[in-house]
Amino acid sequence: MDLKDKVVVVTGGGRGLGRAMALELAAKGAKLALADLNQQDLDDTIALCQELGTEARGYICNVAVEADVEKLFNDVVADFGSLHGLVNNAGITRDGLFIKVKDGQVVSKMSMDQWNLVMDVNLTGTFLCGREAAIKMIELGVPGCIINISSVSRSGNMGQTNYTATKAGVQAMAVTWAKELSRYGIRAASIAPGYIGTEMVMSMKPEALEKIAAGIPAKRLGKPEEIASTVSFILENDYVNGRCFEVDGGLRI
Repeated sequence: MDLKDKVVVVTGGGRGLGRAMALELAAKGAKLALADLNQQDLDDTIALCQELGTEARGYICNVAVEADVEKLFNDVVADFGSLHGLVNNAGITRDGLFIKVKDGQVVSKMSMDQWNLVMDVNLTGTFLCGREAAIKMIELGVPGCIINISSVSRSGNMGQTNYTATKAGVQAMAVTWAKELSRYGIRAASIAPGYIGTEMVMSMKPEALEKIAAGIPAKRLGKPEEIASTVSFILENDYVNGRCFEVDGGLRI
């Protein structure tokens, strides 16, 4: 796919990885539809994309709400006239031990709120956005590509029962969509980032960051731009389909 003038939706596009993805795609001439819950973050990212000479619009959307997602994709097609790509980047964490034990006694457990919130955004949100994007691409009769953002944690990570389940799920959904949607000219793939130096991660204590980096064979955190360049590679390479790209500096949890 030549990204020039192609319409790409990026969820969680206001900041962090989403902003890096938007800027990467804007530099290649794509038109950006950015979805987020924070209007100021959207406005800031849109301005940066426009400085690169491309069209960008923002949409307030809770990806866990079906009506919001349906409206998002209806509005994107109405505003841009087409849809060629989706990056399912929106996600949250609510970390905690499955069961916490002290002195032989269970003192806490992962709550249903911790479970449901992460499921709603990471798994249901990815499902809803992928479904509505595929519908629009099929209705418009244009080839497209859907990318799900998984995680190195998809193989299991302490304190993340909820998060790891969703990140394994979005990878598996991409494989399924690749098999189901190829007949319509729609590809699907996923990216599993390791520890990436987003604003949120870099706000951690220096000693904590040093410990994390020491456990990575590359001996550093990844850069948001390194995930963004993987997004553009997948979109641009029409023979990429159904695979998960591990971008983690060699880390295996």
